[in-house]
Amino acid sequence: MKVSQRRTVGRAGLELTALGLGCAAFGGLYRPVVAGDALAALRTAWQAGIRHFDTAPMYGLGRAEHLLGHFLREEAGDLAKAVVSTKVGRLMALPRPGRDLPPEPPKNPFDAGWSNGLGFREVFDYSYDGLMRSFDDSQQRLGRSGIDLLFVHDIGRLTHGERHERTWEDLTGGGFRALQELREAGLIKGFGLGVNETRAIDEAMNEADLDCCLLAGRYTLLDRSGADVLAKAKSRDVAIVAGGIYNSGILAARAGADRKFDYRDASGEIMERVARLAAICAGFDVPLGAAAIQFPLRNAAVASVLVGARSADDVATSVDWFEREIPDALWDELDAAA
Repeated sequence: MKVSQRRTVGRAGLELTALGLGCAAFGGLYRPVVAGDALAALRTAWQAGIRHFDTAPMYGLGRAEHLLGHFLREEAGDLAKAVVSTKVGRLMALPRPGRDLPPEPPKNPFDAGWSNGLGFREVFDYSYDGLMRSFDDSQQRLGRSGIDLLFVHDIGRLTHGERHERTWEDLTGGGFRALQELREAGLIKGFGLGVNETRAIDEAMNEADLDCCLLAGRYTLLDRSGADVLAKAKSRDVAIVAGGIYNSGILAARAGADRKFDYRDASGEIMERVARLAAICAGFDVPLGAAAIQFPLRNAAVASVLVGARSADDVATSVDWFEREIPDALWDELDAAA
């Protein structure tokens, strides 16, 4: 499959390229990424035919949105061909004397921090006003009057723990209404959730008419726990963008690279499982990363795959893996080993 192949999602007929680029690394995930490397990665993705770019206020506390916006305005040229998704649920606040901010929430297990992020502090707000403000703020950081997709970011029990009920009430009591109004007004083309846990998407489909959801790390070669919610999404005509398909890098790690799984150092058990999968792929002369990047699209619910990158070389490698031929016999062996 070519990266530029397009699939339609949502009632507005929005088209996503089969491969999209996620911008989390540009915020300094795990280690700093200089602006020149981020822009080179975006440039390489554009030249390869990628037209879906996903970001979030959280990524570098605003930095990733700034970098993506700069590239699309100054270098991409035909902005009409770019599909931009960002996220709502976090507001960026600047601490200063005399300004009262809510207590900083405990770090959730999927927040690795930012090595060269901006000097803001995140404040969770899933209310009607909070999501409207988040949308406005993202437009300013991106320098765009329009955003195609909004994903409600990190709503759910894994992120919020004992605060989940309150944040969920904010979303269902007003946040979803804000997103519906933005869609009805034509200011966005669709909305859904952008999360690492399946339960949140499952429950959200009972609360609102979603267009598309970004599910990270839960439908991969290592973790197929998202299969049931993908089936429900397909029955509800909710498209899925599969993110985190390398499970934070472990399925694409090169020699000497960090071995991360779910944003943390991989355990010995995970390393052993990866080694077994890599050995199966080697028997067919296929890189493990190629199987990892193509695996989610075998499920009819998945409209697009999203990968991260720190450099132009990272993008080029993912594009090569995505377009590589993989024999059916390899999938049979990988399925048997799951």
